[in-house]
Amino acid sequence: MTRLILALVALFLLPVQAIAGGTVSSADPRASEAGMEMLRKGGSATDAAMAMMLALTVVEPQSSGIGGGGFLVHHDGKAGLIDTIDGRETAPSSATPTLFLDNAGNPMSFMQAVPGGRSVGVPGNVALMKMAHDKWGRLPWGELFGPAIRLARDGFTVSKPLSGRLLMLAQIWENGFPDAQKIYWIDGKPAPEGATIRNPELADFLETLAKDGPDAFYRDGAPAIIAAAANASRNKTQITAEDIASYRAKQRPAVCAPYRAYKICGMGPPSSGATTVLQILGMLERFDLKALGKDNPVSWHLIGEAMQLAYADRAKYLGDRDFVEVPVAGLIDPAYVRQRSKLISTQHVLGQYEAGTPPGAPERTTPPDKDMPGTTHFVAIDDDGDVVSMTSTVEGPFGSQLTAHGFFLNNELTDFDFIPEQDGAPVANRVQPGKRPLSSMSPTIVYDTQGKPVFAVGAAGGKTIIMQVAKAIIAHLDWGMDAQESIGQGLIYFNRDGLILEQGTALEAMRQPLEKLGHHITVRELGLKANAAERLSDDTWRGAADPRSIGVALTE
Repeated sequence: MTRLILALVALFLLPVQAIAGGTVSSADPRASEAGMEMLRKGGSATDAAMAMMLALTVVEPQSSGIGGGGFLVHHDGKAGLIDTIDGRETAPSSATPTLFLDNAGNPMSFMQAVPGGRSVGVPGNVALMKMAHDKWGRLPWGELFGPAIRLARDGFTVSKPLSGRLLMLAQIWENGFPDAQKIYWIDGKPAPEGATIRNPELADFLETLAKDGPDAFYRDGAPAIIAAAANASRNKTQITAEDIASYRAKQRPAVCAPYRAYKICGMGPPSSGATTVLQILGMLERFDLKALGKDNPVSWHLIGEAMQLAYADRAKYLGDRDFVEVPVAGLIDPAYVRQRSKLISTQHVLGQYEAGTPPGAPERTTPPDKDMPGTTHFVAIDDDGDVVSMTSTVEGPFGSQLTAHGFFLNNELTDFDFIPEQDGAPVANRVQPGKRPLSSMSPTIVYDTQGKPVFAVGAAGGKTIIMQVAKAIIAHLDWGMDAQESIGQGLIYFNRDGLILEQGTALEAMRQPLEKLGHHITVRELGLKANAAERLSDDTWRGAADPRSIGVALTE
């Protein structure tokens, strides 16, 4: 049986699992409390996750919100099914492959393209919320909005991460974003940590959404206001109310494959998460990482090699499957993954990490790289055993910097590749009207040999998301680390020069041994943020929040 069957039949039946109480984990304690409030009221994991998404719109506006999009992976504890929902933003009907080229036909710089309306995609999170709630919600729609409305109306304390991002963007906001300043600046300066922010405009809009449902976002007055905000700004584009009204969230098949005795399931295209995570794990499967251990530089050498080979395939082949042919089955085909793994030696670096030719691969070229870390992840498990792993984003810090109804509009279109063609071949992730940009978001659920979900994980941080998830799975399954230790374990990443070791972690000690194997090593901070939950031996769940963040996990 090929991994194609595992990938596209991923809606397999699993045993019914009842779980006592519930667990949530998010990147902000107020969002985690919002999720737990829903569980205490008898809500489902989906109700909890959606309440967290709404609360994060208020308290973590630099990372996510209803002005952005997300991916949701759901395990149904009663039916035993796994489903995924794609709430990724779409390019407006006016978008063309040259959207991010200047008048001379050269690609704009990333920071030229981001601020303003050109980078705004049609938001998908509210449509995702509606689809998920219709399928798996227990509480009334309006109930989910209560915590977020209170936070926006009564005020919330500015966190250290929020204050840091406000300072980082201060110079940009000084030059043309008065609506954002009105909410988040105090006495002409970015609000400091500990200050209280109230957002009555957002509270009013959330109340309208709670009462009138998604039509308040996609059909009534909001589309015109969102379009006006994007088109009246500097760097404006031509997103329309009709673009917003035509948006649809999509249910898609999960992408799954085995890793050792486990089954790993995640989000398919336009996410590159599952395919790249599964490639990394598949290439490592022939090595005994458990015996090598986390303190052995050979382990990290092998992980680094598999990572760079998998990311090379990601860059060349991944995109929105509704627009381009993506060889999902070929990328995770066992024979192809074994072929790629044979390029890896325990003794030395490969040195050149080029994309392979998976079965069914079309003619493609590899575009230049760019990245801007952002995003947030949250996990919820309810008393029926439903599990939700969801990643949500507005892309970069505060997205486009534009606000509508008090929430930030994303800059998701800059996740497209700016150059539509390279070396005479089309770029898979080029801009096209109605297309969803490629994403690294990797919400993941891990199943054991009995088909029980045992680990749910995801992360924030741009393209490092994929490696954070792969590393957490390796740490949890191979090295026996609990969920908290797994996501807190230091990360290895890469750039054009070689490997990056996360500063301030035990990985710094790997520098010299890895250099002896031929790697060029840089040590620096990576800006990571993951959340997870694990099933314990008594079938209860325990959440985990990244120690690098202010996030918390709650269990009842």
